[in-house]
Amino acid sequence: MEAVPTRKHPSARTRTNDPERTKAELLAVATEEFAEFGFSGARVDAIAERTRTSKRMIYYYFGGKEGLYLAVLEKAYADVRAIEAGLNLDAFDPEEALRHLIEHTFEYDDTHVEFVRLVAIENIHYAKHLAETASLKQINLRAIEVIDRILVRGQAAGTFRDDLEAVDVHMAISALCFFRVANRYTFGEIFGIDLAEPERRARHKKMIADAVIALLRKP
Repeated sequence: MEAVPTRKHPSARTRTNDPERTKAELLAVATEEFAEFGFSGARVDAIAERTRTSKRMIYYYFGGKEGLYLAVLEKAYADVRAIEAGLNLDAFDPEEALRHLIEHTFEYDDTHVEFVRLVAIENIHYAKHLAETASLKQINLRAIEVIDRILVRGQAAGTFRDDLEAVDVHMAISALCFFRVANRYTFGEIFGIDLAEPERRARHKKMIADAVIALLRKP
C-alpha cells in the first residue's frame, strides 16, 4: 500500500516586511505543495501555514489559488528557459550544441522532479490553466528559438536534414528526457530496474543524445 503524502511542517523562519522575499517563499512552498498534491489537492491554508503568512496575503499577491498556481507554472517554465538561454550554444558547432542542450535537458528533468510533476499535473487538467495566460506561451517559445538556431546552422553546414522543424526536435528531446522521470516508478516496478542507478543513468543520457542527433543527421 502506498504511503499517504504528508504535508511538511511550517517553516521556522519569522515573517519580515519584505514583499519580494515573501512572494519568493510563497512560490517555493506552493511549488512543493502543487507538485505533491496537484492543483485540486493543494490547500492555500497549508501554504500559508508553512510560510507563516495568511491566506489574505496570498490572495493579495496572487489573487487566489488559481493565480498562485499560474505563478508557480510561469516561474517553473521561466527557470528552465533562462538556464537554456545561458548555455551559450552558439559557441559550439551545431551537433555539439545540440548534444549540450540534450544533456542539459536530461540533467534538469532528472534533478527537478517537481517541474516534471507540475507539467504532468497540468496535462491532467488538459492545460486549462496554461491556456489562460499568454505569457507562458511566450516563455516557452524561447526553447523553439534556441533549437531553431542550431538547426539553421546545421542545415547550412550540410550536417542536419531540413525536413524537421524545431518544435519536432523539442518534442523528441522532451519525450525521451521527461519519460524517465515521469514514469520512473511504474517503469522501474514493471521491469525491476532502478532508473536512478548511476551506470544506467549515464547510459540513458548518452543514448538519448545519440538518438536525437542520429535522427537529425543528413543521410
